[in-house]
Amino acid sequence: MTATVSVGEFSRMTNLSVKTLHHYHEIGLLAPVAVDASSGYRRYGTEQVGVALLIRRLRDLRMPIPDVRAVVLAGDEGAREETLRAHLERMERELQVTREVVTSLRGLLTDASEPLQVEYRYIPPFRAYGVRDHVEREQIGPWCVDAFGRLNGVAAAYDIRATSGATYGDEFFTEDAGAVVAFLPVAPTQEPADGFELVDLPGGYFAIGVHAGPMADFDRTYGALGAHVAEHCTVAPGPIRELYVVAPGDTPDESSYRTEVCWPIQQLPVPKG
Repeated sequence: MTATVSVGEFSRMTNLSVKTLHHYHEIGLLAPVAVDASSGYRRYGTEQVGVALLIRRLRDLRMPIPDVRAVVLAGDEGAREETLRAHLERMERELQVTREVVTSLRGLLTDASEPLQVEYRYIPPFRAYGVRDHVEREQIGPWCVDAFGRLNGVAAAYDIRATSGATYGDEFFTEDAGAVVAFLPVAPTQEPADGFELVDLPGGYFAIGVHAGPMADFDRTYGALGAHVAEHCTVAPGPIRELYVVAPGDTPDESSYRTEVCWPIQQLPVPKG
């Protein structure tokens, strides 16, 4: 047997505030079974308690409203399970990122990291297949997944074996959005490929620091390398390069990642003494 109750009573049953219940009604997530035409008072059915508690649990898991609606309105168990699975996987990824940031923060506060070892190197000019775009900093991760997925595809087609990388224009750092070119070196005689441009990267001198492991504290490598360059070198114009010696596509083990950050300099520093 079911009964109807006022919005206040339903709030007590479900631990959802009246304001929240009104909001869920307005967005079509949880509508009352009846609304008085003259007073506007809402009444809910006791059979709706389970749905309300489900919504509450999903929101406690920070599931976005559209996904909550998909779960609540799912016509079959398979669709509901798929939405839940996708959200839980997102939460697991976020948890992993949080753990990495906490580890990085502890290292930053205790200054437990080893001093960055800097190498000076001349990189000759080379030709590459490129994917060029204006990228927002917050979107660089998904953009790289797409760009290097495409480049890896062309590599398989043409049997190219080389270290991929990317260049980052100054505005990517100063304006949080700028020119990024993902590249895969090819032979000078390599023919063009559909969907890719041939990019000729100039040669130059670089101060290079290796970032090892997850990307949570990538900024520390940039900070240490940039400080070293400012103290010991003359900066040259041109974008910063990253060379992905061991990239996410190479291994699922984030501790194995190796990225060479290449800061352009005018010339190799003269050793002192």
